[in-house]
Amino acid sequence: MTHVRSYQGGCHCGRVRFEVRLDLSCLRPLDCDCSICRKKGFVHAIVPRSEFLLLSGEDALSTYTFGTHVAQHRFCATCGMHPFYTPRSHPEDVDVNLRCLDDDVLDGLEIERFDGRHWEESVGALRQPTPENREPR
Repeated sequence: MTHVRSYQGGCHCGRVRFEVRLDLSCLRPLDCDCSICRKKGFVHAIVPRSEFLLLSGEDALSTYTFGTHVAQHRFCATCGMHPFYTPRSHPEDVDVNLRCLDDDVLDGLEIERFDGRHWEESVGALRQPTPENREPR
């Protein structure tokens, strides 16, 4: 039984707004300690692109890439917030910053640590089961 619900979020100034559909009972939030995530304070929720909708602010977004240039780090050019991006590990998906949701969904969730400093050795741990195969927590 799934408990999928829509959440809205955005950047600090409000120019960038999005909606994402999540099932908190089987969500796997990650705290990555790689050089960029640690500095941004990003709490990751990787979702299929079909579960994400950019509501407004495409024109306010800038993109930063480095290394392999696969990850597309999107941020608001006005306030600098990073509400979502295209992750290197799942380039077909969207990685939402749970801290940028309007609702405080982090209370009660167990946030897993991800060893991003050793990304190449750790990325296999990010292979998530499909929603149909996930066990609720």
